[in-house]
This record gives sequence, structure tokens and C-alpha cells, in this order.
Amino acid sequence: MSDTSLSSASLHFVRVTHKTCWAFLRLRTADGRVGEGEATLTGRQDGLVAAAERLVPLALSQASLQRPGAFAESHPPDNIQKAAVVSAIDQALWSLRAQVDGRSLARTFGVQREQIPVYANINRRTEDRSPAGFAASAQAAIAAGHVAFKVAPFDEVSAEICAQGDGVQAMQAGLARVAAVRDAVGPHARLMVDCHWRFDEATARALNEAAARLGVHWIETPLPESEVNIPALVRLRRQGNALGMRQAGLETSVGWQTMRPFCEAGAYDVVMPDMKYIGGIHEMQCTAAECEALGVQVSPHNPSGPICHAASLQVSASLGAFDMLERQFDESPLFDKLVDAPFAEISDGRAALPGGPGLGVELDDAVLRRHADRPSREWR
Repeated sequence: MSDTSLSSASLHFVRVTHKTCWAFLRLRTADGRVGEGEATLTGRQDGLVAAAERLVPLALSQASLQRPGAFAESHPPDNIQKAAVVSAIDQALWSLRAQVDGRSLARTFGVQREQIPVYANINRRTEDRSPAGFAASAQAAIAAGHVAFKVAPFDEVSAEICAQGDGVQAMQAGLARVAAVRDAVGPHARLMVDCHWRFDEATARALNEAAARLGVHWIETPLPESEVNIPALVRLRRQGNALGMRQAGLETSVGWQTMRPFCEAGAYDVVMPDMKYIGGIHEMQCTAAECEALGVQVSPHNPSGPICHAASLQVSASLGAFDMLERQFDESPLFDKLVDAPFAEISDGRAALPGGPGLGVELDDAVLRRHADRPSREWR
């Protein structure tokens, strides 16, 4: 009988671009299986290492493949660094459990959909921040099979500029980028606009009016997501809905309880729990169930590396209240190279589930070493 007890773990960082560094956690069993999870939190690698130093030894001594979700449930995160490590451990444990059972993670949880609707986040790919640069990225995404697109175009806007009364003027360059993408994708494609918490309510109201004229599907994270801003977010959602748009947010939330006040108040049509931050697969499933009961849709946030993408695809197959999954489009060829390009091509805006047991993908050791941002950390 094989020994599936945990024997070792390692943490790896991969430098993708000057802006992006992916983080991956590996758990190994005594019989040689490897489970992988992603903990990417770009810009906070040292915090991830510190959280891993506390949590990974606990996982090696406490976690069991007989109850793979128990570790995450017994270590609820209270900050985003802890959340990212707990979630990566949870992804890896569930992958190992599914591997032992000889089935995919999606089959472990039950499949509601075989094809996962996805949208292309073209923002990080777009180094040329001109309208033409955004349009070129959109055209590349169309050629790759996408029918829905997201941009984060408001480089010139900040909370300080809005407070000075100059936000409407500052957002015009971003609106020109949105207009260029709309022209590139046509009048009927879903086009989402991410504001990265840069606006105040007055400027966001003007943005809603302008975005509606461009046929925007949703406005994402217009305001800082503090509870004091919930009434303003509710007002903005009502305005947006009256204009034919939706409002989305909560991508950095840690745990359902931090989302609850916003969802119960009606601040968003769509929430965006991130596999890496929400607190693990159970917490993602719990969030989806709670949202379904409240009539809120779930569109998982997923602008990172291939392991999180694989885990998000697998779990999205089973979620209720599911809308569509984010996909970081063409930021780097390492996305495919790191896992030896197992992902199927996007067809009509839908992604097939990776085949094989567990996550259906695994990191390539040689590529992982070649692009290491720092030495890996090992635990035994």
C-alpha cells in the first residue's frame, strides 16, 4: 500500500516580467506524488516567505489527504499573505487527494459545466498604453479565441486627483483607451473596465455615464472597498444598473465574512473571489453558495500564473452562481512553458478543463529553475 503522508515541501518564485513574480508551493508525499498550489502576491514576496515559514511546517505535521480541506478550515487567514499560503497549501492538498483517487479536481467536486466561460484580461500584456496599444492587445485576444475582454485603463486617475476635483479630466485618457478597445472588439462583445479603487463617488458617477455610452458590461472596483464606502457603492451600482451596466469587485477579499457586508447591502452584481486569497477551496465554495442565496454572481479573480489558473478552472466547473473566469492573457510565454503548454486553446470564449488527475497540469522543473527569482525554500 502506498504511503501518502506528506514528506516535504518547497516554495518557488518565478520572475515573469519587471512587474510580475509568480509564487508556487509544492507538497510531496512519501510515495513520490507532488501536489502544487499558487500563492502569487506580486510585490510581497518577503511577506509570503514569512507566512510560509510559519504555516508550511504545520501543514507537514498536521495535514492529511484523508481530509484535505481540514488544514485550511482550521487555519482561517486574517491577512492576505497568510491567505495566499493557506490557499496554496489547500490547492496542493486537494490536487494530491484527486491524484490518489485517479481523477481531476473537478470530478472530485462534481461537474456542473465541462466548458468554462473565460474573459481575457489584456491589461498586463499592454506595455504600449496608447489607445492603439490597447486595441492591438484586444485584437490579439480575439485571434486567440476570446469573446470577452477586460482593461484597466485609468493610469492617470488617483484618489488624490479625484479629491482635488480633477478626476473627470484625468479619466479622459482612459476612456479613449476603452473606446479603442470597443472599436476593436465590436459593438456586442463583453467589455469590462477595472478601476483599481482609483475613483471617488462623484467621479465614478461621471465614469458610469461615459462607460454606458461605450457599451461597458461592468465597472469593477471603482472605490476603495472599506465598509464606510458601502452606501456609495450601492448608489453607484443602482446608477450603473439603470444605465444597463453591472458593478463588480472584492477581488482581494480574505474569507466570505469580509465580503458579506457588501453582498448583503447590495453593493455588487458580481463578486470576484480569488483562489489565492479567499482562504482555500472550501472558502471559495462557501462564498459561491452564500452569493447564490443572495442573488449575487461569482466571477473568480484570476490574473496570475498557470497553477492558479488550473485550480480556478477545476473549481469553476462546480460553482453555483458562476458567471465567468478571468484569464491573464499573454503576459508572458512562461504561462505555458512552465507547465509544458497543456492548456487547450480558447474556443468561442470557453476553456476546456485540463485533462488528467489532480489539477491536470504540473510545473516543469527545468523551467522553474531557469527563471527562479530567488532560491527555493525547502522544508522536510
